[in-house]
Amino acid sequence: MPKITPNLWFDKNAEEAASFYASIFPDSHVDRVNRSPADVPGGKKGDVITVEWTLSGQQFTGINGGPEFGFSEAISFAIDCADQAEVDRYWDALTAGGGQPGPCGWLKDRFGVSWQVVPRRLGELLGGDDPAASERAMQAMLQMSKLDVPSLEAAYRGEEAAVTR
Repeated sequence: MPKITPNLWFDKNAEEAASFYASIFPDSHVDRVNRSPADVPGGKKGDVITVEWTLSGQQFTGINGGPEFGFSEAISFAIDCADQAEVDRYWDALTAGGGQPGPCGWLKDRFGVSWQVVPRRLGELLGGDDPAASERAMQAMLQMSKLDVPSLEAAYRGEEAAVTR
């Protein structure tokens, strides 16, 4: 077990969330569903109280804490995407079923968890040797919701972007 395990507070749907995430990412699975051994305030014996899952090799715990606390953008999970196909796949999966697209590669999934879906190429473009080209790529990124690698590359080169997502 790692020394630090992210623990996410859900409104009674931690098991659903864990299964959803495990279905999207490679090397992912639900490890354990823990049920209450007795009736508790706000729950009954047998209700799911915590769920443990592995997401791309990282362990997580979800607690069915109820509606008292929600997620915010103060905590997000960044996905390092190898290419546009990966950006598209993760973006589509995480916004499915009620997720909400946000600006600059950010989104909220249907559980309210914030994600940054980022193509690896973005870092190369923003950290390139040509400051003016990097600025054009940054300005293009600031206009996007889902990040579009061909458009970012076109902006870096100073060309009109053919596609904006």
